[in-house]
Amino acid sequence: MDNSPKSLKNYWKKNVQYLLILLSVWFLVSYGFGVLFADALNNIQFGGFKLGFWFAQQGSIYVFVILIFVYVSLMNKLDKEFDVDEK
Repeated sequence: MDNSPKSLKNYWKKNVQYLLILLSVWFLVSYGFGVLFADALNNIQFGGFKLGFWFAQQGSIYVFVILIFVYVSLMNKLDKEFDVDEK
């Protein structure tokens, strides 16, 4: 693919789109599940712990690590699609 300004603009547009989606998931898990919905989630047991407590203490960290790997995978695919990958 060419490196025209239009192509690069599309690349960054897609990159920002990925970031917004992943940051939304991050916000939902950390603030939503750990704080806002904690009382409702605490009615569910997960591994012997209340689910809201589990998300606040451990679950959000696991999700953050998974989000990092998802972002790397998405960016590698995007780099190849726009031919800006490291060859």
